[in-house]
Amino acid sequence: MTQDVVVVGGGLAGIAAALRCADAGRTVTLLEAKPRLGGLTYSFRRGDLDVDNGQHVFLRCCTAYRELLTRLGVGEQVHLQDRLDIPVRPLTGRPARLRRTGLPAPLHLGAALLRYGPLTPAQRLRFVRAALAMRKVDRADPAVDAVSFGAWLRGQGQDARTVDALWDLVGVATLNARADDAALSLAAMVFQVGLLTDRGAADIGWSRVPLQRLHGDAAAASLAAAGVTVRTGAKVTRVEPRDGGWAVDDVATDQVVLATTPRAAEALAPADAVVAPAGWAAGLGAAPIVNVHVVLDRRVLAEPFVAAVGSPIQWVFDRTVPSGLTSGQYLAVSLSAADAYVDLPVAALRERLLPELATLLPGLRAATVTDFFVTREREATFRPEPGSQALRAPTETRAAGLFLAGAWTDTGWPATMEGAVRSGDAAARAVLARPARRGVAA
Repeated sequence: MTQDVVVVGGGLAGIAAALRCADAGRTVTLLEAKPRLGGLTYSFRRGDLDVDNGQHVFLRCCTAYRELLTRLGVGEQVHLQDRLDIPVRPLTGRPARLRRTGLPAPLHLGAALLRYGPLTPAQRLRFVRAALAMRKVDRADPAVDAVSFGAWLRGQGQDARTVDALWDLVGVATLNARADDAALSLAAMVFQVGLLTDRGAADIGWSRVPLQRLHGDAAAASLAAAGVTVRTGAKVTRVEPRDGGWAVDDVATDQVVLATTPRAAEALAPADAVVAPAGWAAGLGAAPIVNVHVVLDRRVLAEPFVAAVGSPIQWVFDRTVPSGLTSGQYLAVSLSAADAYVDLPVAALRERLLPELATLLPGLRAATVTDFFVTREREATFRPEPGSQALRAPTETRAAGLFLAGAWTDTGWPATMEGAVRSGDAAARAVLARPARRGVAA
C-alpha cells in the first residue's frame, strides 16, 4: 500500500509535520526508532518520581510551540507568566530580580535594570547602550553570522561581569553556548525577538506535568485520532527512490520528511540531496546539556525557579509537583553548554555542585539530600558557532519529494522547542504546497 507521506522521527518536529499533513487530508505514517514519542523532551520513572530529562521552558514569543500544545489538547497543562519575572541569585551580594513592567519594549526592563544589584551603575548604562545597538544588528547578513557574539559584546564595551550577569544569563540557556562560542546572528535573534521588540515576548512558561505526558503521550493520542499510523521502535535504515516514489525501509510512499538528527539525515538522504556544503552534519556538531537532580527532605526554594550569577549553577527549577513527590522538594539544576560537566562522574558533580547550590539556597545546608542523580544529553543541540548558518540545511532538498525537519534546519531560530516545531510546520507546508513528486530531481 502506498502512503502519501512518511515522517521519519517522532520528536517535536516530526509530530508537528505529521499532524499538519494529516489535518490537511494526507495519509501519514510516522516512524520513530525509540519506544516513545517526544524526541529529546521526555520523562522516565525513577522509583515513585516522574523525572524530566531536562528543563524545557518556553517563552510567550514561541507561538508555533504554543499552537502545537493547543493542537495536542494540553494547552492548559503549562503555566505562562503574566509578566517576565526572573529571580536572580548572585554568588555574592544581595538577590536581584529581572521583572518587566507594562511599558513598551525596550523600556519595559528599565526599572529592573536600574535596581539590578549584580552590576554597577556604569555597567548597567553600558548594557543599555549595547542593547540599543543590538536592536540594529541585521541578523540576516551573512557577515553577522561570521562574528562571535562575545567579540561583538566586547566591542560594545561589555566587560566579563556584564556578560555573565545579563547577556549569558539569557543567552546560554537559549543558545546552549556561551557568548564567545555563539554566532552574533543567533544571539541577535534571541535578544531582538525575545527582549527588545515586544514587552511580553520573554514571559516564561513551563510544564505543570511530566514532559512525556505533555508531548509524547499527548502526541500519540492526537496522531491516532488524526488517522496517522505510528510505529515506534522502528529504526529506519534506508530511504531511497523506488518506482517513481520512495521506499522507507518496507514502507512505500510519495513524499518523505526526515525529522531526524543531522547525522541521521545525512546518512539516510541520497548523496548530494541536502542543500548544504560537504561535511555539513559534522560541521554543525553537537553541544551537551546536563541536568542535576536533587531530592531533599524539606523545601529550600520558594520560587518556581531561580537563575544564578557568578556560579557554575545556571538555573534551578522546582519540579516537586510534576514529579509526584509528596514531601520535601525536588530541584533540577540545568547546565547548558555543559562540555566541562558532561563526562564527570556523578560523585564528582555532587562534590562540585552541592556546595554551590547551598551557597545560592542557604536552607539546603540544614536539609538532607535523599537522592542525587544526573541526566545527560550529549547531543542536545547543534553548536551555534560563528559560521554555522551556512551549514543549516533548508527544508527542501534536491531530491523531489524529500524534505527535512529538525531544530537544526534553517529556521532562523536556535535549537529550541520552538525551532523544532517551526521546522516541522515548514516541512508540512512544503509537502502540501505541491502534488507528490517522484524520484530525484535532475
